[in-house]
Amino acid sequence: MNAHPVQNSSQRRVQVMIVDDSAVVRQALTEVLNADPGIEVLCAVADPLLAMERMKTKWPQVIVLDVEMPRMDGLTFLRKIMSERPTPVVICSTLTEAGAATTLEALAAGAVSIVTKPKLGLRRFIEDASADLASAVKAASHANVNRLRGAHRPEPHQQPGVIPKLTADAILSPSGPKAMQQTTERIIAIGTSTGGTQALEQVLTCLPRVSPGMAIVQHMPEKFTAAFASRLNNLCQIEVREAKHGDRLLPGLALIAPGGKHMMLKRSGAYYYLEVIDGPLVNRHRPSVDVLFRSAAKCAGANVLGIIMTGMGDDGARGLKEMRDAGASTIAQDEASCVVFGMPKEAIRLGGAQRVLPLNELPRSMLDFGAGKRIEGK
Repeated sequence: MNAHPVQNSSQRRVQVMIVDDSAVVRQALTEVLNADPGIEVLCAVADPLLAMERMKTKWPQVIVLDVEMPRMDGLTFLRKIMSERPTPVVICSTLTEAGAATTLEALAAGAVSIVTKPKLGLRRFIEDASADLASAVKAASHANVNRLRGAHRPEPHQQPGVIPKLTADAILSPSGPKAMQQTTERIIAIGTSTGGTQALEQVLTCLPRVSPGMAIVQHMPEKFTAAFASRLNNLCQIEVREAKHGDRLLPGLALIAPGGKHMMLKRSGAYYYLEVIDGPLVNRHRPSVDVLFRSAAKCAGANVLGIIMTGMGDDGARGLKEMRDAGASTIAQDEASCVVFGMPKEAIRLGGAQRVLPLNELPRSMLDFGAGKRIEGK
């Protein structure tokens, strides 16, 4: 493939290529994305070989890609793109357990995010989810794809049918004025979104078996979180699995919130456990980082370390500030190591982060906290 320059940054509309073997999908995606004034669909083609021909004359800023296609599958095409000219790619994947495994391979190969599509009722689904599709494409256009190259990454997208943006108040009330007194049980709450699966893998694979218990919200659709947790469990010394209602947080265990459910931290005596519940979208997400962080502020105080990592938007920013106000230690990932700096940037702006650290320094800080050290501010 001959790499032509990507349009300069002053270009007002994000230029998109759609690659999907379904004519219905191509038409629906084209209509939805062209309806957004900030997006222009350059072309929609049926397979990667046709895409490569078009890319010889015009290189898109973002590619929306199916993973199951004839002649050349989307995964092979993605790897070719990322090796020759890294370009933001949004995976358009069927919401099935089998599709989840394939899509995670695509994320590991360097895709930015997932947008799910059903097998039936496709046009209505895409129309209902038009705001999420447009958001995914715009987020991808700002992604630092060099952070994704050859890494195991991320994640996923918001639920269909965007409704008014609710805060964590929709799930639980704000924390009281006093933080919980310390006990010997120290835990970690982590929130992340776009670029997060890559970042989480880099951090969690560095941790020894004896590490603080962790509750993690990664924005990702249902059915994908179980496969993601299983993948991490095979790579890490610690145990990693999808959280279930009532799971206790234990040393050496990382629990990932199930897609489509909120996850809250609770306390019983000196121990912490998780509640996994239904509820409305919060910050247009379910699970929401703000919900986890607010629950941590309410029940854990100084016993918890809150970490906000790469991601688009502001979910978790207010929650991290509540944690800090409740006596928790807090860290935001720095801009240079983020795929998208939105969530950490907003948390820093609100004063929620005691420290701003690069990704490779997070494991040491997590272990220091577990050993009883405080995370000091700058």
